[in-house]
Amino acid sequence: MAKTLIEVKKNPNETNTSVLRRFSRKIQESGIIRRVKNTRYNIRKESKLKQKMSALKRMARRREIEHLRKQGKMVTR
Repeated sequence: MAKTLIEVKKNPNETNTSVLRRFSRKIQESGIIRRVKNTRYNIRKESKLKQKMSALKRMARRREIEHLRKQGKMVTR
């Protein structure tokens, strides 16, 4: 992530709260907070191998359930 330097200097006769308000506005306008929040809970995609393995497990489970239904050991909803 590229670093962004935001600097706000206190003007004479300016209160601390107004400086803080100006700083907060600059931060909001720069979009830093939005970028950080978007990447904070970034979830990686599953690898191709993991996708294939989970698909094979689902297929096997479906075959097993279908087999049990045909035998009458599993009740359909």
